[in-house]
Amino acid sequence: MMANKGIQTTNGKAFEYACLLSLKNSISTAQEIAIEDSSQKLSAQQFFENSSNDLKDNLMSAADAAVRAIVQLEPQLMHPGLNSPLVLALQTDAQGLAGDVRDVICYRKQNNWQIGISCKHNHRAVKHSRLSATIDFGAEWFGIPCSKQYFSDIAPLFEELESLRSSSNGEALWSSIENKNDRFYIPLLQAFIDELRRLDEENIKTVPKALISYLVGRYDFYKVITDDSRHTTRIEGINLFGTLNRPSNGLRSRVHVSRLKLPNRFYYIGFKNDSSTTVEVVCNEGWAVSLRIHNASSRIEPSLKFDVNLISLPSSIHAQVEPW
Repeated sequence: MMANKGIQTTNGKAFEYACLLSLKNSISTAQEIAIEDSSQKLSAQQFFENSSNDLKDNLMSAADAAVRAIVQLEPQLMHPGLNSPLVLALQTDAQGLAGDVRDVICYRKQNNWQIGISCKHNHRAVKHSRLSATIDFGAEWFGIPCSKQYFSDIAPLFEELESLRSSSNGEALWSSIENKNDRFYIPLLQAFIDELRRLDEENIKTVPKALISYLVGRYDFYKVITDDSRHTTRIEGINLFGTLNRPSNGLRSRVHVSRLKLPNRFYYIGFKNDSSTTVEVVCNEGWAVSLRIHNASSRIEPSLKFDVNLISLPSSIHAQVEPW
């Protein structure tokens, strides 16, 4: 499992570099391009260059499809006027933790314009958040601390996990636990569900908005998702603040990227049907979230990890699929 995780990470970084390279190749005829040097860029470049030829071909084809679509949506990319050069940069993972989920940034200093791209290689997860006895997800996600009741409910679960780890000198494996879903996953997720409902009741209309804001970040961006098996790239315009799709020198895109509304109401918070590991949260304005709990390591440790996905988006979202 860890090997697959490592491959997913390195391929994801390689795809970020492919998107950077495709942008440079596609728009350099219209202006001067400056690529920002950074450890993030060098690392992604190495992952890309060390990939097999077949993988590199797929990464570039997927990136070219994404850029082909984004160039049509962003007049500033091909019509800079006097606002040159265009700077391309890769962001650090720390930016994501700080609420900026964009991987590739295109910006101009002259007119203070920028757009960002979030690159997903064969997956759609938006966050990989953790739960533990000391992590206050309410404070981290929403700026609203969790209750004493929540920490009281989860404490015995993580104490037992810590005991199992300590008694084995850190060698005990999750596979050795019988009925781990019933013993740990279900009660932890039920405590999470109860606390999310409690936070919502005590902070009317603010938590749904804060949840989606936490997941999609503090900036507008284009999300590009490869599907190598189908040879397609999906492009979504996450335009919450109205910064995407702006005109340049009087030129407008023929395609409108709608501004999305954040939710202010939960319709449903509970377990996914026939699942003991996944919680679904359904909001108004078309948003729905899936949170799947899992052990991030094969060894037992006193924390668990969420794979968080947006499973439903507003109907007004700009989304298109480009074949390659």
